[in-house]
Amino acid sequence: MTNKVVTITLNPALDLTGSVDTLNVGSISLVNHSSLHAAGKGVNVAKVLSELGAEVTVTGFLGADNQEMFSQLFSDMGANDQFIRVQGSTRINVKLVEASGDVSDINFPGIHIDQSSIQAFEAKLDELCQQHEFFVFAGSLPRGVSPELCAQWIEHLHKQGKKVLFDSSRQALAAGIDAKPWLIKPNDEELSDFVGKKLTTPEECQSAAQTLADKGIDNIVVSMGADGVMWLNQDQWYRAQPPRMEVVSTVGAGDTLVAGLCWGHMQQLPKPELLSFATALSALAVTQVGVGINDINEVRTLQKQTTVEQLS
Repeated sequence: MTNKVVTITLNPALDLTGSVDTLNVGSISLVNHSSLHAAGKGVNVAKVLSELGAEVTVTGFLGADNQEMFSQLFSDMGANDQFIRVQGSTRINVKLVEASGDVSDINFPGIHIDQSSIQAFEAKLDELCQQHEFFVFAGSLPRGVSPELCAQWIEHLHKQGKKVLFDSSRQALAAGIDAKPWLIKPNDEELSDFVGKKLTTPEECQSAAQTLADKGIDNIVVSMGADGVMWLNQDQWYRAQPPRMEVVSTVGAGDTLVAGLCWGHMQQLPKPELLSFATALSALAVTQVGVGINDINEVRTLQKQTTVEQLS
């Protein structure tokens, strides 16, 4: 059992989230309330893990010109900040949340990472390898970091026996899968994108994910929103179904699921308990704006209402 984990956010962002009644495309939309906070998939995972009790080290690339909100967040979390500072400003991403629960993401490309920063990051990764078993790679790639380079980093950790949880999409996901991460967590849309056809049922998702098992990935987790979560491990499928939730925002729900899966494995929980906990954690996340655990007892209550079954 371990409490130590490294989360890697290669392309963090300041998230500007605005709530609108309805998004008027091509016209004016009035924002009812808004927030600006340090984010990025790996940063979100780190926040949830630290609230669960993990000893979190955060790394990746961070723009030196607007790092204050990140530095403050890491300090508040009690995280060990090992981000590589690079020239320029970390991007701002815009998320518009409609009253219906629909979210429109406007994601900017981020700063360009030069060769010296890449070398500094690789040295940092080797340093962190000395004392950590669990590594979470989450999010998109910045300019200057190719999918192939990211895959090399995953493979490097894999060869050293590290447990790499990898949550990305598009070309980064495709390249990373071949590097044999220990766990991947595509959602149904990302899995559809990967296999090149729209998957509309849990059964179709299961069939598509099964093809990935041949690549030597120990854990394949597919998140399907209200249809729950499926997990393939050692040729056995499990499916968790949470109760219906009042959706406020789905932003960060996938990151919360990754954090729950990581924490469950770190604590060596039995498989059904691990999956029901991670699923309940993620289900609760859609009832709030922003990432984090307000009350762990709410998670426990929801976990009791989450069913887990083995699929044949």
